Amino acid sequence: MTKKTNMLAKVLPPLLRRGWGRLFLLMTLFSTSAMAGEPYKNFKVAVYSRSYETAKMGDLNYIEPIWDEVTRQVHVDKIYLETHRDLLIVDEATLLKAKKFFADRGVRTAGGITLTVNESNNFETFCYTNPEHRKKVKEIVEFTAKHFDELILDDFFFTSCKCDLCIKAKATKSWTDYRLGLMTQAARELVIDAAKKVNPKIKVVIKYPNWYDHFQGCGFNLENEPKMFDGLYTGTETRDPSGNQHLQPYLGYLIFRYFENLKPGKNGGGWVDPGGLTYMDRYAEQLWLTMFAKAPEITLFDFRQLQRPLLKTDRAAWQSTDICSFNYDEMMKPVADKNGKMVQPTTIARAAGYTFETIDRFLGELGNPVGVKSYKPFHSTGEEFLQNYMGMIGVPMDIVSEFPENEPIVFLSEQAKSDPEIVAKIKKQLQSGRDVMVTSGFLNAMQDKGLGDIAELRMNGQKASVKEFAASWGPHSVIEQKIIIPQIRYNTNDSWEVVSAFDKTNGWPIIHRADYSKGKLYVLTIPDNVIDLYHFPVDVLSRLKEILTPEMPALLEASGYTSLFVYDNNTVIVESFADETRQVKLRLADGFSKAKNLVSGEEISGEKKEYFQGRRQPPVTKTILNLELKPHSYLVLQLEK
Repeated sequence: MTKKTNMLAKVLPPLLRRGWGRLFLLMTLFSTSAMAGEPYKNFKVAVYSRSYETAKMGDLNYIEPIWDEVTRQVHVDKIYLETHRDLLIVDEATLLKAKKFFADRGVRTAGGITLTVNESNNFETFCYTNPEHRKKVKEIVEFTAKHFDELILDDFFFTSCKCDLCIKAKATKSWTDYRLGLMTQAARELVIDAAKKVNPKIKVVIKYPNWYDHFQGCGFNLENEPKMFDGLYTGTETRDPSGNQHLQPYLGYLIFRYFENLKPGKNGGGWVDPGGLTYMDRYAEQLWLTMFAKAPEITLFDFRQLQRPLLKTDRAAWQSTDICSFNYDEMMKPVADKNGKMVQPTTIARAAGYTFETIDRFLGELGNPVGVKSYKPFHSTGEEFLQNYMGMIGVPMDIVSEFPENEPIVFLSEQAKSDPEIVAKIKKQLQSGRDVMVTSGFLNAMQDKGLGDIAELRMNGQKASVKEFAASWGPHSVIEQKIIIPQIRYNTNDSWEVVSAFDKTNGWPIIHRADYSKGKLYVLTIPDNVIDLYHFPVDVLSRLKEILTPEMPALLEASGYTSLFVYDNNTVIVESFADETRQVKLRLADGFSKAKNLVSGEEISGEKKEYFQGRRQPPVTKTILNLELKPHSYLVLQLEK
């Protein structure tokens, strides 16, 4: 315990007894800013150094001032020293000096490899059909394994090569099938076996990027590689969703959980870079979403980018009127250098440090994440990344690679069509008294492949333009702009609409229900533009969550761009990705009546509200919490009886 912490332990209790809560808050914030160099309790932090920067680390005049600047703003436990990128191989003497520099400062080192020939040339990778390229890859791995007991492959252990050698070797196979086999062989022969022959005790880790739904097309093999490698690592960077990848912020949480399910306990951490950020809180969101997923480590990419100066334009417009979870003014408070002198933050490293200090206060109070199980067979395609859009409307999601038989309800997107036994698995689920929700994309793919044996629902390519909705027998809601949806046809009374969309007097299902044996098959209509899920009225989204989350401790009544993270010890996080302050309701499951804010300590009392269940059923009474969410902010709550 530091002298500062010891002093606070003595003086805070009498201050709290006198009601000096404001002073306590200020002292806590000051304490956080002043102790940026101390280890975090609930996770480790690593930094990745590209070969371009590693190659300079033989010069103390280069490395020492930069490292001092970074580490007074964020605590670092480990550094990945890359040995190769773009055919630049760090020489052995420099690598040894760099390892010693960090060892002298108590920082762990591991090796890193990026297998690009020329990253600036459309991410040009090695050709694993080319014998010369294969030889070079093996040499790079052997050199790295000689110097480290841990080796991580950065994003680029895939191939997009279509040279004449590849075209000839592929023959009549699809590019996906050829590359999956090619890269599985390369992983075994050129990476894992080569590394362990040089260093039998080495841990070989593959870091996967964020575009998981398209992996198979370039040879990333999620069916075989997780079993082969000693560990995985997860690219949780989502950057600006309006950028060229269009990844939704929720992916930063969900992808870590997905990869953790692929290799439980062996997903080493999440990986974030500041690329594509519009405001500094977008960078911070990626960091804390990674940690909400309970990653044991987070890697900051990269050593160069952590030197990026803080700019006035980093501050979001809404932060002038709202205090958000990422508080720019608090981030800019002075931090102590290695001599104890208080110095103004200078680089983006402080944004990371401030974020980590803030979330480290409550992460230990969270249990294990839970979510609605969504079955994604290996190498499957269709309705790509849809589960992340579901997460952005407040449905806690969890992707798994095997059909989850013991869940109260399973969510199936079009991807599930890749399982040839999927209809049989749906029937088994329904006959056991459990439910299934499929999407309109899945229905379209499977309506002539056995799904009609459960319910005779049809899609024929017709569309509807709608802006009016009604859930069950409730009142109608109208949104600002019309959206385009596929039309689903059904036999009246054989199945029934749960939520409808209207264009004047005509209507079509948004959520549809068909009984089968002891269970219910639901169909969710996905708009032609998936982002229009965010525009569904709150009562429609709430009905969807009632169906999908029957056993969860809370349900979020809110519009799109608002997420709910649920943990198995009845803690939850409610987060808004909107640019404006929002009033939302958290509906509590029976047995809960209030909540405690784990950041502020505030007790939040619930109030009773009746919910209409249909014309022939009595209303039910639930407890709700009325919550205010600042722009790009979260609330961490412990639900209580």
